[in-house]
Amino acid sequence: MADTGFRPLENALDRDRTLDLLKQATDGADDGELFLERRRSEALVFDDGRVKTASYDAAEGFGLRAVCGETAGYAHSTEITEAAIKRAVKTARLAVGEGGGTWAEAPAPTNQRLYTDQNPMDDASFPVKIDTLREIDDFARALDKRVIQVSATIAASIQEIEILRPEGHIIRDVRPMSRVNISVIVEENGRRESGSMGGGGRAGLTLLIDRAHWEPVAREALRIALVNLSAVPAPAGAMDVVLGNGWPGILLHEAVGHGLEGDFNRKGTSAFSGLIGQQVAAKGVTVVDDGTIPDRRGSISFDDEGTVSGRNVLIEDGILVGYMQDRQNARLMGVAPTGNGRRESYAHAPMPRMTNTIMQGGNTDPQDIIADLKDGIYAVGFGGGQVDITNGKFVFSCTEAYRVQNGKIGSPVKGATLIGDGPAAMKQIRAIGNDMALDPGIGNCGKSGQWVPVGVGQPTLLIGGLTVGGAG
Repeated sequence: MADTGFRPLENALDRDRTLDLLKQATDGADDGELFLERRRSEALVFDDGRVKTASYDAAEGFGLRAVCGETAGYAHSTEITEAAIKRAVKTARLAVGEGGGTWAEAPAPTNQRLYTDQNPMDDASFPVKIDTLREIDDFARALDKRVIQVSATIAASIQEIEILRPEGHIIRDVRPMSRVNISVIVEENGRRESGSMGGGGRAGLTLLIDRAHWEPVAREALRIALVNLSAVPAPAGAMDVVLGNGWPGILLHEAVGHGLEGDFNRKGTSAFSGLIGQQVAAKGVTVVDDGTIPDRRGSISFDDEGTVSGRNVLIEDGILVGYMQDRQNARLMGVAPTGNGRRESYAHAPMPRMTNTIMQGGNTDPQDIIADLKDGIYAVGFGGGQVDITNGKFVFSCTEAYRVQNGKIGSPVKGATLIGDGPAAMKQIRAIGNDMALDPGIGNCGKSGQWVPVGVGQPTLLIGGLTVGGAG
């Protein structure tokens, strides 16, 4: 690992005294740790022919946690000093009280490295990034005379963390992230529509800002915008829906994935609570959460508690076999942590979160799936969505969708929303394509006010009986 310079337990703090303070905070507790972080990020936005935003942010701090039973004491500070940690100890101990906990087994060590530790912001100079954005703008405008506005973004960040465990172990990670996004607005006969495309992952900017990469991205953003320009109002009613592969897995993430997180199931508030070993999806459906895919946006070498990331099977051939767990909920449920304890930053306590949530592919040709659809919707792009964890009910808006009748893809439709509930939808999967694909690296997930990067993936799917909200 490269020496990033962020080693507070060697430089800013005395390791032995810091360890003593951590032991004071967790004495009599079940678990706990000191999480230290430095994060730097930049974002350059070129919009409507000019630089709209050029931002750089830097932050660092620590979070100290002591866990006893179902209670956790958490304190954080932007000041990485012994004095600040001493103050945090007093707050964290409020959760421990008289103690009496049983100390949890420490995370197993790992040398797993799933991504580079180089700073992606250093891959190109500021002038090169601005010139690239200007080239993207010029190229996209020249593609079609109907293009009236282009917005292009180059974003990169690096997160450096240290985790000190009461056993004395220090765990370090350096997590890069980069992304290029392009949005296009077109106008014809007074009607305006937009299209967006982009992505990235835990890698450098070099490939993303290469013309060979961003030209196809710009063309795809324009294609989506032009599709929407000719879209007709979506029909409404109950009908079968074919979901495209890749990014449409965001529906799986929201409608099913959150319901398989350990905290909701321990508390009995998930629609999947108490169903381990039971059939919760159609046969052939296998869902995994895999944080070990190299360079992916949702991947982590280990989670924010120090547990090594893993490939966790959640649903196997339609049977619910496991949940995603952090250390606290795993201990309370009597199972092993799965490497899903994640936090947005040092200012947040960890909780069970997804990494890359994927439905495995089947054996059916995607063209045959569409050919079998008599009357329904073929949805290949999604925007925002909402889900109720307690019953799995979801609402998702489509950004690119088509009417299908008698197995033929017809006109694109605008304003389509998909409405249903996750458990029922999983049982109504009638066909699984052989074209499983991952999303391009654009996912963010919100939970309890915390945001973390995630990935999704799935094959083409036929789901019966969803409600389509539209204008017709």
